[in-house]
Amino acid sequence: MEDVLKKALQRPRIFVNREVMRSDYVPEKLPHRHEHIRRLGEILSPALSLSKPSNVFIYGKTGTGKTAVVRYVFKRFQEVVAKEDLPVAFAYVNCRIAGTEYRVLAELCESISVKVPFTGLAKAEVFARLRRGLKERGILLVACFDEIDALVKSYGDNLLYELSRINEGMEGCGLTMIGTSNDLHFKDYLDPRVLSSLSEEELVFHPYTAIELVDILSERARLAFREGAVPQEIINLCAALAASEHGDARRAIDLLRVAAEVAERNGDEVVEERHVRIAQNIIERGRIFEAISTLPLHSKLVLLSMLLLARGNVSSPVSGMVYQTYKEVCKQIGIEPLTDRRVSSLISELDMLGVVKSELVNMGRHGRTRRIILLTPPDEIEEAIRGDELLSPLLDYKPSAAR
Repeated sequence: MEDVLKKALQRPRIFVNREVMRSDYVPEKLPHRHEHIRRLGEILSPALSLSKPSNVFIYGKTGTGKTAVVRYVFKRFQEVVAKEDLPVAFAYVNCRIAGTEYRVLAELCESISVKVPFTGLAKAEVFARLRRGLKERGILLVACFDEIDALVKSYGDNLLYELSRINEGMEGCGLTMIGTSNDLHFKDYLDPRVLSSLSEEELVFHPYTAIELVDILSERARLAFREGAVPQEIINLCAALAASEHGDARRAIDLLRVAAEVAERNGDEVVEERHVRIAQNIIERGRIFEAISTLPLHSKLVLLSMLLLARGNVSSPVSGMVYQTYKEVCKQIGIEPLTDRRVSSLISELDMLGVVKSELVNMGRHGRTRRIILLTPPDEIEEAIRGDELLSPLLDYKPSAAR
């Protein structure tokens, strides 16, 4: 340990400001998103005259700047609201992290200083407190539901429908919703009534090109690193690698950051291509962990069911066996299971993520079913599940199909 600490003190500094490379950092400049910033600002501008803005639906692939633009616009609006002392509030809710409808409503309540316990109330009561809080305080709340598709795919669109009607009978206060989704087909999941309300305005974010990613990384690198520590060719390489994977700016920033951290740990003064290649391998494993860790609750339960079956030497279970095990683990933690059909759609989503493989098999006179194969190493799934306080005790459960 002494050697580690000694090296840390003697190591040449590559980073000047590490915070700039964090995923939640909101920069002063957002290259190549000026038009989106202006458009969202125009849509929300009625809030400054205490009129309810239109709801907005924003969609585009991961890493195209949706969250950064919303946070940037919120930050600028909050400065004006504070200066003018206006009864306008802004809330940012990551639906994938919040996980449940209850937590989404609780975070909205917290944004307007309405107290709600972490758990224990009926959803209808939390909704009533939110509505009452908006009305009594005379607040106009602008709320961004980031990755809104994660919530809808797990619980349906009932909450969105209720929120879309919260403004009925409200004068000079209420709620404006901004929904963001990485799923370009997300709107297919919505009831037409919800869709017509949520999609009053739409913004589409296209993937960044390699040239645009170079500009984004160059701006971040200027603030984050010591001069000369990250050559331009390294920035170009990270941009090119990210551009080849659907123009993901978040991926590009993470790759450059991890490459710099690898170089720093090695005691090198300049980031080189070999550091980028090592960073690629590190991130790939990290992406699997993040993908599993940020899954909605019921998707995690489905994946956990497959893991428990695999431990019981049931390596390629059919969908019926997975569903039976899923119901068992739901019962263990007191959660109402979803229908067979909903679980089937969750398995399809895990298939699309590349976490599992689902293939149709003919069972003869018993008809057809799906066989599920885990593509992710069990130890990596276990590592992600173990970090979830609610689900980690289930790792020791033995399902009936594996006894």
